[in-house]
Amino acid sequence: MKKVLSILCTAVLACISTIQPVKADEGMWLPIFVQRLNYVDMQKAGLKLTAEEIYSINHSSLKDAIVNFGGFCTGEIVSDQGLIFTNHHCGYSAIQEHSSVDHDYLTDGFWAMNQSEELPNEGLYVSFLQRMDDVTKDILGVTTPDMDEKARGDAIRKKSEELRKAAEENGKYRVELKSFFNGNEYYMFVYVDYKDVRLVGAPPSSIGKFGGDTDNWMWPRHTGDFSVFRVYCAPDGSPATYSKDNVPLKPKHFLPISIKGLKKDDYAMIWGYPGTTDRYRTSAGVQLTLNQDNPAITTVLGKILEAEKKGMDTDPAVRIQYASKYASLANFWKNKLGETRDLKRLDVFSKKKALEDQFEAWVAKDPSRKEKYGDVIPTINELYGKIIAANSNKVAWYTQLSFYGSQTLSAAQSFGGVETVLKKGLKSDELKKELEKYYGIADETYKEYNVPIEKDVLAAVLKAYYENIPQDQQADIFKNIEKKYKGNFNDYVADIFKNSIFATKENFTKFLDKPSLKKYENDPLRAVSKSLIDNASRVNSAVSDISPKLGKARRLFVAGIREMQPDKSFYPDANSTMRMTYGKVLGYEPADAVTYDYVTYLDGVMAKENPSDEEFVVPAKLKQLYQAKDYGRYGTKDGRMVVCFLTDNDITGGNSGSPVIDGSGNLIGLAFDGNWEAMSGNILFEPELQRTINVDARYVLFIIDKYAGASNIIKELKIVE
Repeated sequence: MKKVLSILCTAVLACISTIQPVKADEGMWLPIFVQRLNYVDMQKAGLKLTAEEIYSINHSSLKDAIVNFGGFCTGEIVSDQGLIFTNHHCGYSAIQEHSSVDHDYLTDGFWAMNQSEELPNEGLYVSFLQRMDDVTKDILGVTTPDMDEKARGDAIRKKSEELRKAAEENGKYRVELKSFFNGNEYYMFVYVDYKDVRLVGAPPSSIGKFGGDTDNWMWPRHTGDFSVFRVYCAPDGSPATYSKDNVPLKPKHFLPISIKGLKKDDYAMIWGYPGTTDRYRTSAGVQLTLNQDNPAITTVLGKILEAEKKGMDTDPAVRIQYASKYASLANFWKNKLGETRDLKRLDVFSKKKALEDQFEAWVAKDPSRKEKYGDVIPTINELYGKIIAANSNKVAWYTQLSFYGSQTLSAAQSFGGVETVLKKGLKSDELKKELEKYYGIADETYKEYNVPIEKDVLAAVLKAYYENIPQDQQADIFKNIEKKYKGNFNDYVADIFKNSIFATKENFTKFLDKPSLKKYENDPLRAVSKSLIDNASRVNSAVSDISPKLGKARRLFVAGIREMQPDKSFYPDANSTMRMTYGKVLGYEPADAVTYDYVTYLDGVMAKENPSDEEFVVPAKLKQLYQAKDYGRYGTKDGRMVVCFLTDNDITGGNSGSPVIDGSGNLIGLAFDGNWEAMSGNILFEPELQRTINVDARYVLFIIDKYAGASNIIKELKIVE
């Protein structure tokens, strides 16, 4: 559930419930409709707050304590001084940025004992939602049934921009308009962004990342996945970039933290910013996922991870350099392995096909429905079939992941502005002035860049592309590799690193000192980059007319399903907008004769300890506290320390760091993962299997207080005992 998910997963369909009746534990609901759609059921489940206390635009409410953390995670405000809790893996890149061999905060942890020690993070921001508005009538009012998809899209974009500009109030707010139910509804979201967010505390990775990739997505889990930040503002309370004069934000609302403990079936509510789900992907879409998308993703990422890990193991400094990127890629890679496994194991194809069959039977019973929806399923099946036949998704994923995995390739692409400057034909002094900014850009581009790793990654992704993409869809550059290098990718890459201006920071800065358009245009890495991109465009051109047709068919399918089930409450697709999900604390039975409890304890951390495996190292002080049973007020009545717990809430990537909230509005934990047995959950919710893995608030406070001794943090929290 990490940042890379939002970067890579761009082809998203709609997300609504399946044919089964919506249960309290399924659904990512828009808070604006809590009172109308959910409130009665939430009360029955154990909610004690009023609807106004949950979501209000006129008074402080629960929503005001929830922040979008950096655009890729969720955080929650837990004090009247702007303190934020989120996951360790959400704060991981910030912790990495401040780490070095001498101050290795990833390994050792970090704790600011007063506000003056808190560390600023350039580029990190949090967003507070001010309000969300239903603008469906405004947007769809500019469309007509006889419009083609291009005209429809143009009209919607024009109206959206008009509404957005009006709501911004001359830059006071950041405004987003997003479609829901595959373009059947539209909503506007108004935010205030705060750009001075400072690191306050983080446990060592041996706590915050305990279990590493081995335990990722698995239960039982024993990971203290949390970190602590603070949001600052100008003295007048307005958003401001970092300044020593800034002060901690006084929030509209913050969450008290309950250490009362929890039991099975206790009410649990999760708020946050889930990234993307694909719950309405049809059976043909499932085939595309299984046959093209996921095999491409897991193959390319596997090669990248292998090359990065090899280099990271050679040098502590390199390990720190690549730690965040490696963790994100590894998370996505394992997610897709699990998704493939569970799509097959749970026969999701057949479940999707059953819904489609029901839909077609309903359509066939009425001539007007047949006229409107009769071609929907055949059209979707035909279009997906063309995509599969064209192999375009496979080529697209190999190309996209090659650029994302190889910083060398992405560097060649990102410096395209240099070519524009060189083509202006400027005189020496003018040219030097125009290119001056690229020295700074180079510093940033090559900051976390290790030449041996990047050589191995580039060779690996090019070889994977060559071996797995059909010959008639190969990029032209491979003809040169075959002819001149006899297919030896290591030799080819070695020559690139000798001759390309983009291969190293030193090469690029030397080029800036003596720029040449001819040298730029003849650069070997530019040739690779251009060849891969041109080839992806060529392959994609064969299916370029499919996207608008498929978009229309999906929009009609969603509209038809909702019309077919008029008494059912549908929740919209996850799209990085604020959502609320409610359910209960609950274990599960993943297989015959296997039952999982809903909690894990510190005993399990000690049982997993393996000093020779970096994923299962246990800090000496944590062992001392365990042996002494020194848990303070955070332990259970029978003298144990809870670490993690399960709920049946419906979450996905982007919910990382989301608060788990009890019926009284208190924080009881932080969501950080899903479970291995339901990795297909982004496409089909599995109520008996799908669970959310959360770190218990008591363990978070125990680590802050007893392990780190950061009593300054504890003192500003409102703790409910």
